Amino acid sequence: MAEFVYVDNSNVFIEGQRVSAVSKGMAMNIFDAINNRVLDFSYRLDFGKLHEFVAGNDPSKISRAMLFGSRPPKNDSLWKLAESAGFEVVVEDRNLCNKEKKIDTGIVAAMTRDAYTKAKKDKDVITLVAGDGDYVPAIKQLKDDGYNVELVFWNHAAGELKKACSRFVSLDKYLKYLAVPDSVQANRS
Repeated sequence: MAEFVYVDNSNVFIEGQRVSAVSKGMAMNIFDAINNRVLDFSYRLDFGKLHEFVAGNDPSKISRAMLFGSRPPKNDSLWKLAESAGFEVVVEDRNLCNKEKKIDTGIVAAMTRDAYTKAKKDKDVITLVAGDGDYVPAIKQLKDDGYNVELVFWNHAAGELKKACSRFVSLDKYLKYLAVPDSVQANRS
């Protein structure tokens, strides 16, 4: 069995900050955090732990682990950390309005290309780490074609996306495990 992993960095990171805000009592529940734009800015995701969680730690079983996101400021070491954790990084420029673009479609393009050219339907697992419903058509197509597609995300992922996948794994109970140690300390303060 081989793993093919595709991560929407901003999506998993920002929604993790929401989950952390709820766990710290900054919002009543996740819907309150979403509606009122409540984030725990002290929460930081540990890419090494995320990579290990979704892809395991046996490199021979990881066919591809890709992390997609927007270009950070020049002094940001985010992508170097992600690469050192084992991710193949795909960075896209933001548009003129400073909005993230090309991430979802980039993930779908890579995921489907890999499925049809590299993955073995009866053996391999395709894992998506993202939570919005834009991925549903691609996931449904892959599942209809016989692929095992798992979703790993925070519990408030789109319901239709969770249903479309072969299996859903919630990250909520791993919030502290997936945190950079300094952000866990900040959560205890």
